[in-house]
Amino acid sequence: MGPLPGAVRTHLDQMTGRFGIYQHARGRFPDPGLGYCTDDVARAAIVDVLHGRQLGLPAIAESLARNVQFLAESVAPRSDRLRNFRDDDGNWLEREGSADAHARGVQALGVISGGSTDSQATRTATEVLDGILPVALELDGLRPWAHVVLGCVAAAAGKRTPASARIVLVDLAGRLFDAFEATEPGWPWPEAQVTYENAILAQALIEAGDLLGYPEMVVRGLATLDWLLDTQVADAGHIELIGNKGWWPRVGTPAQFDQQPIDAASLVEGCAAAWRITGQRVWLLEVERAYAWFFGANTVGIAVADPTAGACGDGLLSVGVNANQGAESTLAWLTATECVRGTMHRAGRDGNRSL
Repeated sequence: MGPLPGAVRTHLDQMTGRFGIYQHARGRFPDPGLGYCTDDVARAAIVDVLHGRQLGLPAIAESLARNVQFLAESVAPRSDRLRNFRDDDGNWLEREGSADAHARGVQALGVISGGSTDSQATRTATEVLDGILPVALELDGLRPWAHVVLGCVAAAAGKRTPASARIVLVDLAGRLFDAFEATEPGWPWPEAQVTYENAILAQALIEAGDLLGYPEMVVRGLATLDWLLDTQVADAGHIELIGNKGWWPRVGTPAQFDQQPIDAASLVEGCAAAWRITGQRVWLLEVERAYAWFFGANTVGIAVADPTAGACGDGLLSVGVNANQGAESTLAWLTATECVRGTMHRAGRDGNRSL
């Protein structure tokens, strides 16, 4: 793997409006008419924290403050559930958002609370997290549970962990573990089909099991991650993600297209967590393989990311790359890059050497 690109925010800045990052793009340009969503603002807040470690706090302080304010304003009165969609005038378009939106907000607030050097952002994030974390126990869905679990793990590194964080962590990590324990050997996946951002489920088990001292949870997460890799490594050796044009039903074969950047980033983060906790070099090699998907080590052989602008196309199609560079894909790419950078640093490597 060649030198890592720098922490480039050109496209982020271009995609950012008054309240946060616009969720959709037409080519390289934002589509303000489709407004904002809490999902993407939460992802952007995590990127702010990661970029702050490379660029320094002044470079990201304004963006982080805006994103924290958005998350705080997304809390619905009385229910403490996060709203998701917001128009370009700042109006909220629903009474409460999806389970995914709430969970991603929890994860971002946990990352800020536990890992930001911005004292004001940390204080606000921790206060908001205190209020909305108990509601996470009402969420259904494997991915929402995983995002909340990772938010609790991240918050645990801070100076003031929310009082309910361990209770929520134990409960939701336990639910996730039980779902995998109930699977059958021929189909070790707790859903009727394998869909998107799959490796985050394994990552949540690995990180929660390590923090809580549950080795069987770590083992289950590692086995799940290994199974996902077995499925998504092509004969030629590159990553071939499960496409969203059909996914992978239990009775059937994985769809080849359209492959999504969020799935490659999820593999990067899952494998990085596996390496941090086990110290096994094989996981470093899988981090490199998953990250290389962005640079053209994929089914089509075309780079999906644009490091010079800090942008990423919205998917890998059979005919090439989706030219739209929306928030989710761009933020997935930026998060994966900083994850690889941190992994290389921990492994004692610099950005000019292979993992």
